[in-house]
Amino acid sequence: MNYYENENLSQDPIHGLIPFSAGIEDVEEVSERDIIDSPWVQRLRRIHQLQTAWLVFPTAEHTRFQHSLGVMHLASKALEHLYPSLLNVCIAAGEKEIPSRLYLESLVRMAALLHDVGHGPFGHFFDARYLSKFGLNHERLGAEIIRRHIAPMLKHIRRNPLGQLPDKETLDPEQVCFLIVRPTGHDREFPLYLRLLRSLFCGLYTVDNMDFVLRDAYMTGFNPQIFNLERLLHYSFFTEHGLTIHQKGFSALTIFLAARAELFRSVYFHRTVRAIDLSLNDLFVKSSNLLFPGSTGEGSNNPFENLGEYLHFTEWSLLTDVARWDRSPNPAKRELADQWNDFLNRRIPFYYAGETTAIYLAGQSEQTSIYASPESFKRAVADCLPKQLRDIPFEVDIARHIHRPDSQKATAGMNFLYDPTVDKIRPLEEEELYRHIPLSYRLCRIYTQNEEHVKPLAQALAALTHPVPQDDETNM
Repeated sequence: MNYYENENLSQDPIHGLIPFSAGIEDVEEVSERDIIDSPWVQRLRRIHQLQTAWLVFPTAEHTRFQHSLGVMHLASKALEHLYPSLLNVCIAAGEKEIPSRLYLESLVRMAALLHDVGHGPFGHFFDARYLSKFGLNHERLGAEIIRRHIAPMLKHIRRNPLGQLPDKETLDPEQVCFLIVRPTGHDREFPLYLRLLRSLFCGLYTVDNMDFVLRDAYMTGFNPQIFNLERLLHYSFFTEHGLTIHQKGFSALTIFLAARAELFRSVYFHRTVRAIDLSLNDLFVKSSNLLFPGSTGEGSNNPFENLGEYLHFTEWSLLTDVARWDRSPNPAKRELADQWNDFLNRRIPFYYAGETTAIYLAGQSEQTSIYASPESFKRAVADCLPKQLRDIPFEVDIARHIHRPDSQKATAGMNFLYDPTVDKIRPLEEEELYRHIPLSYRLCRIYTQNEEHVKPLAQALAALTHPVPQDDETNM
């Protein structure tokens, strides 16, 4: 009757019961709960999953922590279905050393649990506005956190909900890091099984994006059942090419891609969310040198060189700090205190003045478009304003969503299609319906801080996007 001694459960609104190993008596052994309860994973409780969208969708208060538990659970679910085909492909390829099923279970579970461990406040916004200055993103920083602080614990993981790892196997933290970092095209030196498993973390449909699409759609009230997870996994399998979906499951994949794109448009790129991001961007430009290493101000402002401070740097700490800037002895902080107070109280200084969407199919260049950059879009809008208004201040925002990776990129080639009518596996790009899915879109918006300028800016955008055709002057 000891079935439940070494197991804990988390009740999740998306996946139901999420089991993980716990209650290990061996002092040398580390349980999954020990990793979950470690400071670096618990830190994720204090970083919202939805960047700034929680300020627009009141029920979307979920964090990176719940998402990480969900991704861990999905990794188990995916591997349960995919393991037989993974084993067959590796054996057929002559792979000599294939880890046990239990090792791979722990590997994907820990990679899934830790995939977001490098995130800072406001998630991807912090990647773009702060970490990028140091050549970092949350994945590369997360891998370094694992190497320096979590690796010793990972090496002592001995069991998961399926059972206990064989004595000869020790979880390799470098393999966990490999799975969570985006491919660069230089991974042939890694074992085949590892390269195949990477497609669960980077590709069209991953354990990460399948969880966040379900979770974010549910928590925002957008759609409680936005795509069919079971059907998508059921028709997926590994072949020598990579992660492959059967033709019978292709519709489930296209529904998922459409659902993810619509979630971006309606939630992550909501016009008020992006207006808040504009305000936050202005604050980050002015405050970036004052935000990290936080209230102590000790050490390097590069998180890679100051992980001790980064551990305590979260949305909670940042927002608590800036709320006190009006009483700071630092004049630079006091000067920005009112602007941060407006952000904390959701006083948005922008009026929405219109939008247009630029859709790019395969073979179409984004870089030659007027929507390629905020600067070129802003110039084009200004040129359509009446001459006396061309100097009015306004802001533009371009939100870009990638529907599917370009076939020339390192992140392409992760997913394939099996056509049973001809018993052939081919790249998804060869499927006509897939080719008609755009590569990307850019949602281009105009904002102004002066309500009187909304109408002329909207008219300028209309003139830009719906120009009056020009006729020839003669009968040439």
